[in-house]
Formats: sequence, structure tokens, C-alpha cells
Amino acid sequence: MNALISVSDKTGILEFAQALHALGIKLISTGGTAKLLADNGLPVTEVAELTGFPEMLDGRVKTLHPKVHGGLLARRDLPEHMAALKAHGIDTIDLLVVNLYPFEATIAKPGCTLEDAIENIDIGGPAMVRSAAKNWKDVGVLTDASQYPLVLSELKASGQLTQPTKFALSVAAFNRISQYDGAISDYLSSLNFEEGNNTPSQQVFPSQSNPRFIKLQDLRYGENPHQQAAFYRDLYPAPGSLVTAVQLQGKELSYNNIADADAAWECVKSFDETACVIVKHANPCGVAVGDTPLQAYSKAFQTDPTSAFGGIIALNRTLDEAAALQISKQFVEVLMAPDFTPAALEVFKAKANVRILQIALPPGGTSDWENGRNAVDVKRIGSGLLMQTADNHQLTLADLKVVTVKQPTPHQLQDLLFAWKVAQFVKSNAIVFCKDGMTMGVGAGQMSRLDSARIASIKAQHAGLSLDGTVVASDAFFPFRDGLDVVVDAGATCVIQPGGSMRDDEVIAAANERGVAMVYSGVRHFRH
Repeated sequence: MNALISVSDKTGILEFAQALHALGIKLISTGGTAKLLADNGLPVTEVAELTGFPEMLDGRVKTLHPKVHGGLLARRDLPEHMAALKAHGIDTIDLLVVNLYPFEATIAKPGCTLEDAIENIDIGGPAMVRSAAKNWKDVGVLTDASQYPLVLSELKASGQLTQPTKFALSVAAFNRISQYDGAISDYLSSLNFEEGNNTPSQQVFPSQSNPRFIKLQDLRYGENPHQQAAFYRDLYPAPGSLVTAVQLQGKELSYNNIADADAAWECVKSFDETACVIVKHANPCGVAVGDTPLQAYSKAFQTDPTSAFGGIIALNRTLDEAAALQISKQFVEVLMAPDFTPAALEVFKAKANVRILQIALPPGGTSDWENGRNAVDVKRIGSGLLMQTADNHQLTLADLKVVTVKQPTPHQLQDLLFAWKVAQFVKSNAIVFCKDGMTMGVGAGQMSRLDSARIASIKAQHAGLSLDGTVVASDAFFPFRDGLDVVVDAGATCVIQPGGSMRDDEVIAAANERGVAMVYSGVRHFRH
């Protein structure tokens, strides 16, 4: 048996090659890999010796030769193939170990030039991988160090690889080539090249998009039982994102669980303070900050106890026993936090169906959460996609513009920022009443902004909450004064909205007439 080894990432390759040699497998290799093996006492045939042709063009050409590809592509079950190999003095290659030039890592480096990127496009590696993967019945192809243990285990057991293993390796190999080519296409398609400019500018949306996702699991069904569904993650997921979660207990996640959990997690990540978010049907029905997880949860729950039943709960701090005891009194579908104390987990052992997800913080802690947000949002339409930069705008006090005679108090300004942050995650049309760092009423997803305002008021009444002295966030401008009148009638004394209506002057005059403060954010937060 002959094995050709040519790797850029040499993790574990020496130990793997030593094990192959111990099994009597002949080693063939290229350049730096051959030197590493030879320096460690392994007998190895260099590809240049095999082909009778030296590496050339600074290593751009070394394995593109019939003695390599003939050995990989020849079908052992076809006598004419084997006769052709014999006639031309070509030996079969039964095992190929290749990982590719680090193109993705190269373009991820700050200051990467087009020249750097081009020189890290592998040609011979993908060609060999495709040849071996095509001839999978006769050739085992390894493209990642994680595959070494399984291959060695089978070779030691029987001296050969099973057909299911070789097929799985072939599929993984073609997937790797697809990922690699997709990365190259994405990068080059995003460049605007101009004559005489060696540093092309990069556009946000490439002329061709090649999304690459890895399936995590099949789901029982989709939004409804008659729909099939599966859960995928980005090829390179951001640390601290939902797809990195570890499920500590509970039933299998459903399609709707995952969608709602993502809405809750993205919202709670946006707060620096200890926060709790409760989501139902992709909308926050209760959000609050507090000194402790227990306080944050208790305040969030007060907003809408009815909707919180069977909700998704996310906290951005370690969940302790005190909060766990309070949460466990309610029916919860999913509970998420960066960590859980042993005592908190013990509380939920009695509720085995509760899905508990631990989502580890990024290496830089909570300050890195912003870096983990999606840069681009995608919406599937019939035979196409809508793509946009994600709504990651963060409002600060300096961005606010007071447009009324009455000025907000410092405390109201903090509540306005809180309300605006929540409104960003509520389906449009969104109206959010807040006070003292908690939501008091949320109106979401209505065709009319007036209806959203009325629903928010009704929910507050049902929860036994007074809206007197609250602040209100509207995700888009008030087209008429009637929307402002509804929230002021409900008890709001301060309003934040984007501004930009043809009737802004009319709405400002109404605010002055009603004696409330109004602040413009200058941006809107439509969420469809």
C-alpha cells in the first residue's frame, strides 16, 4: 500500500506517518512534509523522485503529473486501467493525506494583499483531493487531522479501510474543496480591481455569494409538523453565538425553539448590565436589567406573565440557585446563560424536559459579544435572496436629539436607551413602554402602529402594571400625532422615535401640547 502525504498544516502528521510506516505502508511526500518525515528517520520517497520531474515555479507545480493522478484515478477493478498503469510504470496510490494552503486564514489577516491571497490559492492539492475522492472505492482521502485516528484504527484492525469509511472520507473531501473554492470566489468576487491599483477596494456584497453551512442535526419537524427541518451552523461560527451552545439537559430542540432562542440570545447579548430576556414567538415579551440574575428575571417576568408561560429565557450572567428556584416555578421551554452554578443545575433536575443551554463567553468575555454578531442578514425569497448589513447600530446619549420644550431627566435618558435597545429586537410595528430598566408593555408585529401602542397598553393592564411615568420607544416615526396621543394617554411622559416624517412638526407640536419630552434617535429599527 502506498500513501502520498502533502500537508500545509502539519498537526499530528509525524505521528500519523510513523504509524503508517509501522504498518508497512510506503510513504511518498512533497517538499517540507518530506523533509519533516526524513529528518525524523522515516523512509520517504519525494514526489520529484516518483515523477522524474522536479518541483518548479516556486512550488506551483509539483504533483500535477500522470504518475500522481494516474495512481489515484486508476480503477482497480478494470483490467484496462491496471494494464495502462503497468505499461507506463505507474504505481497505485491507495491513501492520500492532503490539507490545503491556508487561503481562509491568509485573507482573514489584517492587511492581506491581493498578491498574498493569490499565492495561497492551492492548485495541486485540490486536484489530488478531487482525483482521490472520485476514486473513493479504491483510495482513502484524508483532508483533516481529526480523521487520522479512525483511519489508523481500521488499518490496524484489518489492513484496509471499510467502504463506508472511504465514502465518508470522499464526501468530506468534496465538501472541503467546495468550502475552499467558495472562500476564494467570495474573496475575489468582492474586489473592485482597477488598472494600476495593486490594492483593490473591497465591497460588502460580492458579485457571487457562496454560503457554507454545516449540518448540526435533523429536527423533528419545522414550524409545523408537516414540514421537515434541519439545523445548520456557519462554517466558522462566532464564539458566543447560539450555534456554539452545549445542551446540558432537556428534550431535543425544535425548529421554533431554536428560532426563539436566537432572538432571546441576540437581545440579551446587547446589554452590558445583568439582563434577562423572555421571548415568545420571536418577540421579547419581557426584558429587564437588575443587580442580580434573580432581580433581572423577576422584573422581566412582571411585564407579561401570561406570554412568559412556555417562553424562552436568556440571561447574560451565570445563573445561580436563587434565580433558578424562581424560574423553575414557571413552565419554561428553553433556558440559556453563559454558565450555571452546580446548585442551579440541581434545581432543574426535577424538570428534566426543560432545555438548558450553556453558551460559553467569547475569549474576550462579554465585551467580545458585539464582534460575534452577524455582519450580514439574509432572507430567502422565491428563487432568490435578500441580503443586507445587519442592524447592529448602537445608540448613545450623544446621538440623541431633544426636539421638545420639555427635557428628559437623566434617569429618563437611561430608560430611553434601554427602551430603544429592546425595540430593536421587537417585530415591526414596535411600541415598547419601559420604566426603571424593565419593559412595562410591548406591542409587536401589527400592521398599524396605533394597534401596537394599544396592545402594549392592554398587556400592561393585564399584568397589573401602571404606565404612568413610563418612557416609550417607537421603532419608526409617528406618521400622525394620533400614535403619540395613544401612548401619552396610557401614561408615557417621554418618547424616543427616529423622526423623519413629513408631519414631524405636527407630532412635535402635539408633544409640546401634551407636556411630554420627545427625543429623536435619527435611525429606525424595522424588523420584519
